[in-house]
Amino acid sequence: MVAVTADLIRAAHGRVPAAFRDSPQFISEALSERAGVPVIVKVESANPLGCFKGRGTWLAVAELIARGAVGERHGLVVASAGNFGQGVAFAGRAMHVPVLVYAATAANAVKVAAMRRLGAEVRLVGEDFDAAREAAAEDASRTGWLLLVDGDDPWISVGAGGIAVELTDGVERGELPPIGELFVPVGNGALIGGIGAWIKAMAPASRVVGVQAAQAPAMTLSWRAGRPIETKCADTIADGIAARVPVALALELMLATVDEMRLVEETEIVAATADMAEALPFSVEPSAGAAWAAALQQPRAGAIGLVMTGGNVVPP
Repeated sequence: MVAVTADLIRAAHGRVPAAFRDSPQFISEALSERAGVPVIVKVESANPLGCFKGRGTWLAVAELIARGAVGERHGLVVASAGNFGQGVAFAGRAMHVPVLVYAATAANAVKVAAMRRLGAEVRLVGEDFDAAREAAAEDASRTGWLLLVDGDDPWISVGAGGIAVELTDGVERGELPPIGELFVPVGNGALIGGIGAWIKAMAPASRVVGVQAAQAPAMTLSWRAGRPIETKCADTIADGIAARVPVALALELMLATVDEMRLVEETEIVAATADMAEALPFSVEPSAGAAWAAALQQPRAGAIGLVMTGGNVVPP
């Protein structure tokens, strides 16, 4: 098992396809006016998937092929709310690895269609993500295909760490102000673990703040307790961060790299998502809106950063 370190994150950054690297990052005048401090937005929706998942999934699939764990006749099984499945499907199609995705019956229709368009077989099972994850594990056990769990492969976090690389490089070039607090939506923790590993090593003065919906707090409760804590449900509009079963590897990384975890209510997420969508020329997923909701909860000192994780929304 590789360790998620700053050196590995930097070395792997160039292996990620150009379509997912160097995503837009800028100060939003409208959001800065609202917050009273500079607000840096890192836009992870301006790529073929409309979300950040293409970075880590590409590295994870490439490493599995290199180890001989998957191939043209031995594919991947995953569970996804949509974005992770898109990332695995994109990489699988490019590297000739078949991909089977299990998603909840209520999964975002836009994301389900995108996964199928990218060549994945998608099966809708269960009421939520974790029910789909159980079905995926059963399928992998039965067929012998490899089960890839988001957050349980360190290369997913390594790829996500590239987001932080680009932010701190922008600060060093004088294009962005130093970041006081970086707000990151948290589902299973792979994203914030990679970002936090880079920030703690290379910009330790910046605080890494994880954000979850109050209706889906499993990783927050787990981080605060220092051990995995499952919840009975994950009922939130922010489907990208709706998980009720913690991933142990991701939690371990979070405990070493995250400064604070905050919870936001559904009304805050809805309002913040609309606020971001009005201020920015991009579609904004509720998961991304959650980060802005948390940033507005209390007075801030210094510039804040928002990781806008995606923009795959169901049309009205």
